[in-house]
Amino acid sequence: MGNAKLQYVQGRPIFTNINEHKNQYPYLTKNIDTDVCIIGGGITGAITSYYFSKENISCVLLEKRRIAHLSTSVTTSLLQYELDDNLSDLTEYIDLEDAIRAYNLGLIALDEIDKFIKEYGNNCDYKKRDTLLYTAKKDEINAIKIEYDYRKNNNFDVEYINEDNNKFSFDLKAGILSKNGGAEIDPYKFTHELLNISQNNGLKVYENTEVIDLKYYKDYIEVITEFGNIVKAKKVIVATGYNTKLFTNRNFATKTTTFNIATKPVKNFDGWYEKVLIRDNCDPYNYLRTTSDNRIIIGGEDVDFVPDIFDEKLANKKYDILENRLKNMFKNIKDIEVDYKYCGTFASTLDNLGFIGEDTKHNNLWYNLGYGANGILFAILGGMMLSKLYHGEKDKDMRLFKVDRFDN
Repeated sequence: MGNAKLQYVQGRPIFTNINEHKNQYPYLTKNIDTDVCIIGGGITGAITSYYFSKENISCVLLEKRRIAHLSTSVTTSLLQYELDDNLSDLTEYIDLEDAIRAYNLGLIALDEIDKFIKEYGNNCDYKKRDTLLYTAKKDEINAIKIEYDYRKNNNFDVEYINEDNNKFSFDLKAGILSKNGGAEIDPYKFTHELLNISQNNGLKVYENTEVIDLKYYKDYIEVITEFGNIVKAKKVIVATGYNTKLFTNRNFATKTTTFNIATKPVKNFDGWYEKVLIRDNCDPYNYLRTTSDNRIIIGGEDVDFVPDIFDEKLANKKYDILENRLKNMFKNIKDIEVDYKYCGTFASTLDNLGFIGEDTKHNNLWYNLGYGANGILFAILGGMMLSKLYHGEKDKDMRLFKVDRFDN
């Protein structure tokens, strides 16, 4: 495990360990020309390549290590249309109307996954889910009620829950149940499925191929790899997640380290209404989901990200907190036993939105950066918007994800 990897992933992530079938891809050994070069072989790069190759745009994808083994391996893939913060907390940074639009775009992205599964089959443990946002604190009841009213008044399918109609075994003072407001997926399988379909449409995938430099020309960019091979592309799309130093000095997001545990399969889900996706209203919040083989994943307990330093004592303390929280929430599930413990980097922005669009200096350099808890959904929106942009059509919603929106 090299140092660069140490910064982003630690422990044994569940999805790269439970999947025994390991797809492998070649590394780049020659110079090639393409329309679009996508840098980053995680779930964002795979999603981007799917939308471009579907449009018959010639694409090459480069990944510095193994496909889907860095940040993608630690994503919980608990997909929800809502943003990280409640709407009333976001209005300092984004208009309420725009935040509501972002919620609706999340639903559009969820529908895209649904359409993908219907077309190609469910090879990635996809499951549509209702979602719960709740609080166990009396002084947060009003905040949940305000959020519920915003959603209800803007035609989201929501139900208000309190102590009188609590459907869960844990303490709940107020909650919002969003019908069909989310989904769960195996991110490792989904990444490889997307790439497999894209390769059938002409995508070329290279792993263990690190990009070390870019040379900008008027109508193209040369992408230089560590062994000296060059990809000449009309457009380059950065889908590298948090690792953007090669492309810009800009600090796009605030990085934190988030912790996850996954259990062994449990016999029942007593006290967990319909296995909905769960998120509490804490800061930082905790989130829970189930898996297709009846495991439970719980994550959260975020701390400030420190590069190149892994604090094992702190990590173990966080894993213990998550395990105790899980057991306290679901006292009727008797066989909770931790199987996987891991942590990784998470990035957030002031308005909870990612960055999609053109670089401010180089118009042939584009970004698809899905920051925040909705990273996978933002990546889908980015794939849709950027593949349109390649054909000269600018999606009006791209303004929400403008690359320079926090510049002074």
